[in-house]
Amino acid sequence: MKKILLGNEAIIKGALASGVSFVSGYPGCPSAEIGDGFAKIAKENNAYSEWSTNEKVALEAAIGASFSGVRSLVNMKSFGINVCADSLLPLAYTGVKAGMVIVVADDPSCWSSAQTEQNSKGYADLSHIPMLEPSDPQECYDFTKLGFEISEKFNIPVILHTNTRVNHQKMPVEFEEVKNAQVKGNFVKNPHQFTTMPPRVMEMKKELLEKIGKIKQFAEKSEVNNITGNTPRGTSKNKVGIIASGVSYLHALEAIETLGLDLPILKLGFFYPLPEKKIKTFIKGLKKVLVVEELDGYIEKEINILAKGVNPKLEVFGKNVLPEIGELSTDKICTALSKVTGKKFAEFKVKQLDLPRRTARLCEGCPYWYVFPVLKRIAPEAIFAGDIGCNMIAGLAPHNMQDTLFSMGASLGISHGIKKVSDQKVISIMGDGTFFHAGIPALINTVYNKSNPLLIVLDNRITAMTGHQNNPGMGKTSMGEDTQELRIEEIAKACGVKNIKVLDPIDMKDLEATVKEFLEKDEVSLIVCKRICALLAKRQKNA
Repeated sequence: MKKILLGNEAIIKGALASGVSFVSGYPGCPSAEIGDGFAKIAKENNAYSEWSTNEKVALEAAIGASFSGVRSLVNMKSFGINVCADSLLPLAYTGVKAGMVIVVADDPSCWSSAQTEQNSKGYADLSHIPMLEPSDPQECYDFTKLGFEISEKFNIPVILHTNTRVNHQKMPVEFEEVKNAQVKGNFVKNPHQFTTMPPRVMEMKKELLEKIGKIKQFAEKSEVNNITGNTPRGTSKNKVGIIASGVSYLHALEAIETLGLDLPILKLGFFYPLPEKKIKTFIKGLKKVLVVEELDGYIEKEINILAKGVNPKLEVFGKNVLPEIGELSTDKICTALSKVTGKKFAEFKVKQLDLPRRTARLCEGCPYWYVFPVLKRIAPEAIFAGDIGCNMIAGLAPHNMQDTLFSMGASLGISHGIKKVSDQKVISIMGDGTFFHAGIPALINTVYNKSNPLLIVLDNRITAMTGHQNNPGMGKTSMGEDTQELRIEEIAKACGVKNIKVLDPIDMKDLEATVKEFLEKDEVSLIVCKRICALLAKRQKNA
């Protein structure tokens, strides 16, 4: 079949074609459509899908499925791989029983991921887990299938590394329509395979490195590493070549067409392990090579090392002519190629107009509109520790009240630290989804270590910012099944919090009085501002 698909939709099709029947993850842009899409079609495909409480739990759930002989897929945004790293690295040692692909989506230029411009490629080297990099939706489909093939052939998880321009790109994709998943598995006990304890763990590391050696041989022969361009290697006038991976390859193609150049491009579908022999063959007869990759120059560093053995005089261009910050573009690569080849290129300059900058703002009717003004008015001297989610917008105009922002659940951990070393009033703000994701351990730590920040959980009845995904406080799973509704106030009480109040923030007098009272407490206090997301309420009304 052929259909116009997003990269995320193509990943779903590739997983189904590979017989996947267990899908877990945590919603985050730009990969959220993967979990949302699977949830809608899971039952009709005899499969299972869930939004887990966080990425670590999502990975562990998929590990359990894989160890039971069921193929699994895990999806997350870039910061999610940080959360699951504790279990990711041991998984490389144990390997998998049934195929597993882990989709990790980066966001160069921070279009939706505000904390850092993370490049998750480093995890491949750190964990010794193979990493594939598709450049378009067709490759999202093909590489997902390839990932499962590699995973089962070598009994190892495979990371599919994408980014915003790949996940949200659209194109006609050829795919197989497959509905033959089997969700039932069987765990067979084998302590030598599934537990990482000395001295067995050292044997596992040796086996892992041997696997990577075999996968490297596989990568050398793989068609996902290929040379394109009309000019054979080393015969162009200036003996210049390009090495590119991911979406950077598409930008490079457009750049050489724009400049009218006839250069060979080595496209790397494997980031780890790199096909070193193929790279050496490509660069052997060149005088110059431009390495095109977004953010950090991981591949460039490897090219410099490989060139010393086969072509010591090779001039390697990369981050000396391309930026390490932000997404790449055709113009940026054209500028770099003009420096490498001498071909003139007049970069189009956009005239900067003195216009007011439009920033993110809360939706009309958002319950947060009632909370932020009250806090700012009655406690202007307080430290406001922000968290991930819609409450991030408190850092922008007209609120301008966010003093810290780091990661999921970090607001309360940071608040605790401030309170232990200062006499300042501290208010920690987080959403309901974040509370379940990473707020509970921080709350336990705050109670246990006798701290007294004020925690305000903005419970808008949904994980809103990433596209309205269900969370444990909803009473519904991602597949729409009824389940136990976990109440934030009851969890907090079980954690030892004594000062708790649940209120509707539209009653601003009640909110104001409660904030004033709780700020004077010597123990940690919790206010749950419970009011449905305005967009969710509208959707439910129109459904």
